[in-house]
Amino acid sequence: MAELGLDGTLRPVAGVLPSVMAAVRAGRPRVVVAEANAAEARLVPGAHISAYRHLGEVLSDYGCLDTVVPPRVQAQVRTPTAAPGTTAELPGAATERADLCDVLGQPLARFALEVAAAGGHHLLLVGPPGAGKTMLAERLPGLLPDLDPVEGMEATAIHSLHRGTAGMDQLLLRPPYESPHHSASMVALMGGGGGLPRPGAASRAHRGVLFLDEAPEFSSKSLDSLRQPLESGQITLHRAGGIATYPARFQLVLAANPCPCGQNTGKALDCRCTPMQRRRYFDRLSGPLLDRIDVQIEVPRVNSVHLGTGRGEETSATVAGRVAAARQAQRRRLKALGLRRNADLSGTILRHELALPGHVTATADRQVERGLLTARGYHRVLRLAWTISDLGGQECPRQGDIEVALQLRHHARGGRP
Repeated sequence: MAELGLDGTLRPVAGVLPSVMAAVRAGRPRVVVAEANAAEARLVPGAHISAYRHLGEVLSDYGCLDTVVPPRVQAQVRTPTAAPGTTAELPGAATERADLCDVLGQPLARFALEVAAAGGHHLLLVGPPGAGKTMLAERLPGLLPDLDPVEGMEATAIHSLHRGTAGMDQLLLRPPYESPHHSASMVALMGGGGGLPRPGAASRAHRGVLFLDEAPEFSSKSLDSLRQPLESGQITLHRAGGIATYPARFQLVLAANPCPCGQNTGKALDCRCTPMQRRRYFDRLSGPLLDRIDVQIEVPRVNSVHLGTGRGEETSATVAGRVAAARQAQRRRLKALGLRRNADLSGTILRHELALPGHVTATADRQVERGLLTARGYHRVLRLAWTISDLGGQECPRQGDIEVALQLRHHARGGRP
């Protein structure tokens, strides 16, 4: 598995990790690769990797030649470097160094972030510039549990394809983090390109976090294209060079200003936008997309009291401990259903296997009767209530958990219930 040079040297190729994974699954664990790809290929469990610099070495080892044919030009063992447009740092490494204690104030937003991390819920943050929306999103990966070996292999394979011949020389153990700019094209977000389509930001965020800052500034086509991976957990790309299906089971975080000028907060005395401009701005986030966002909250400006103290709250490590305990509770409860997170619960399961008594859901039931909550929104409130219950160490949600879940659905300006 290598590119053959005219002088017989074996050159590295892109996507060695997923190719070796496919070979092992097909019952062909013995694989020959270029020496520069050896570290990446050996990440696959059960693979027997032989690495060479020259075709003559391969022929000699396999009994096709009596002596090694020396290359005319000495092959150079290349140290993997990042592909153009990437960095050599592992995906998400920078966000792992960001700590939640750096966020001053914002108790509701901090709690919403903890709930999102614990249940795997998608998140919408609405607030003026400087409120801390980006800081919060960057700290979400640090609250998530480590990837298990299967998840790590999936994520590493995606990044192997993206990095090209630079490849990956170590397994991803932490959730990746991707934050494309709002000017990013559909190809950059979803994947594509000439020849075999390459994974975009949505696939590179597989098993991690996809953060879209200034979400209404993305094209409507790009935003609506996210509905496919949010539903199925994968992206299928049709190109002239072939069809490629990449996994894309990410946790989506959207951040938005309350209006185009960003000042429509509090008394909104400084806002220069008309009501029509505000509505058009938020209408870029379509109803079907927002219906898939469990947590929707407003992030207000931080007041001078919190800024003056310069003191944060709990650290990421403290919150991550509670998140890990809540995830363990979910795995135990949902194991028989073949699920792992509350965010994956279907309406059918919530109505039957995990049905709650009427006195617990009474508040949400009244919201539905008044037309303030859709059927899909009702199920999302129940998912949030289960996560809040898990964080509290309870066996099942109580009425108070339902009420808190409703707050996390209705706090965002412009959000839909």
